[in-house]
Amino acid sequence: MKAIVHEGKNGLAGLAYKEMTTAKPKANEVRVQLKAAGMNHRDLFVLERHSSSEPPLIIGSDGAGIIEAVGDDVKDLQIGDEVIINPGLGWDENTPAPPDHFEILGLPDHGTFAEYITIAAKNVFKKPKHLQFIEAGVLPLAALTAYRALFTRGNIQANQTLLLPGIGGGVATFILQFAKAIGATVYVTSRSAEKRQAALSLGADRAIDSNADWSQALNNEKVDLVIESVGAATFDQSLAQLRKGGTIVAFGSSTGDTIQLNLRDFFYEQYNFLGSTMGSAEEFQEMLDFIDTHQIKPIIDEVYPLSEFHDAFLKLQNAKQFGKIAFQID
Repeated sequence: MKAIVHEGKNGLAGLAYKEMTTAKPKANEVRVQLKAAGMNHRDLFVLERHSSSEPPLIIGSDGAGIIEAVGDDVKDLQIGDEVIINPGLGWDENTPAPPDHFEILGLPDHGTFAEYITIAAKNVFKKPKHLQFIEAGVLPLAALTAYRALFTRGNIQANQTLLLPGIGGGVATFILQFAKAIGATVYVTSRSAEKRQAALSLGADRAIDSNADWSQALNNEKVDLVIESVGAATFDQSLAQLRKGGTIVAFGSSTGDTIQLNLRDFFYEQYNFLGSTMGSAEEFQEMLDFIDTHQIKPIIDEVYPLSEFHDAFLKLQNAKQFGKIAFQID
């Protein structure tokens, strides 16, 4: 089978589109003929984490396709089922944090940027019927991350207000869609006028220039919940917009991991600061049910064939997308 493989060199220089062996499913496994896959920033990180001295690795975490082969003892899935893959390995129940053995598909195990993947049956879920393969293929990691950050950790309610700095990436666009689906008010920020307009078209109640005075742009209004993924560049402004007793959830730190915090202000204002990452298989099913109930479709920025992986990685690296970047797999 053809696949996007990382080997020999760190970074983009180690990527190649080449032949790899198609694995036969063992007991409790299935083989999926992949129709589409989605990119995540994790795919860039993997290119540095996967050592040049390690064996070739098929990267990618998101995917959807059709079951082509079934191993022994698989009961609830059969050949021909249209499915979506949960990239979280080893986190089954919704617990306060992932177990120590939790991993994500695409490192250390082979991932989804390939024509086929053989994977444990428990990581394969029925595809929502209203989604095309290209839509389902970009869903898993980002939508699961968004669901846990917004609902499990952020506990958003219909009458609450959410501030979402740095709109544009896959997780952020899912958070916007999910929050609007339950009737919450959503404010977003971005340096890009184009992304701000796209967010308004998607339902954002207000879109603020990241370089502006956020408090002035919001008429000094405080929000109930902030979901942060930008990190050091926006954290102080995010915290300044939070109401007393409000909650800030962080799931990323694209501009730096280290922040300075006035602890006295923090405890006097009774803020809640929560971390979040990915989610459990239990939440993955809840997320699929939510998407099905509200008939939500992912925002797809651009679609590439696997053979044009270099252009796709450069676009992701330059953060030019609004929504998800996808691979169409023939």
